Amino acid sequence: MLKAIAFDLWETLITDTPDLSRRQERLRLDRMETILRARGHDDVAARIEHAYRALWHKCQDLYWSADIDVPCRRQIEHFLEELALSFDEATVEELEYAYAHAAVEILPAVVTGAPELLAELKLRGFGVGLISNTGRTPGYALRHVLDRLGLAPHIDVMVFSNEVGHCKPQTSIFEELRRGLGVEYGEMMFVGDNLYVDVHGAQRVGMRGVHFEPPVRGTAVAPHVEHGLEIVPDARITALAELVRVVDGLNA
Repeated sequence: MLKAIAFDLWETLITDTPDLSRRQERLRLDRMETILRARGHDDVAARIEHAYRALWHKCQDLYWSADIDVPCRRQIEHFLEELALSFDEATVEELEYAYAHAAVEILPAVVTGAPELLAELKLRGFGVGLISNTGRTPGYALRHVLDRLGLAPHIDVMVFSNEVGHCKPQTSIFEELRRGLGVEYGEMMFVGDNLYVDVHGAQRVGMRGVHFEPPVRGTAVAPHVEHGLEIVPDARITALAELVRVVDGLNA
């Protein structure tokens, strides 16, 4: 019997439209530029956007392509390396805050049906969990996002890659979720939009894996991975409201 249902975050429970992504990026860049100019670095302002994009590629090459993740502070350190700058602790903290909190101020959109589904699962007595590969927005900021969007009260355990040190589909991040929910893998289901990191990641540890194919995808889509696997989900859904039927069918 299923006792816990867990979810991917981006493109499953929340999504960024192209417009929201552009606004969040602009906010990050403008605020980091303001911080650097205030410290007399007008000369690097024109290079901030290049450093911002180079940072993403460096993290992809060094960490994310190997399913490793790092604290947000390390991203800021790489950003400053690109600009050949170093600062005191207070300035680095200010840059990190500006970088990490863009999505808190310009909130992502909630995927249709997410609040109702989470509330229904809690009402039925299921444990509800979440795993997110974090990218530019770390776990401490995403907790604020989920709270402001009204989703946090329905989620018992939140696991974020930048805090665990590994990304989906690594087994360690699923184990962190399992321990938090206090159930066995065979009593859990994981729902996500990515066949490889979500469905395969869940199935390889013994969880049920459900593939969510949203009618409209936002910009927070994981990079494609050549894995050579034939991944067959335990179920496919195109609307979150369909999941209750799937859960009932598997528990029948």
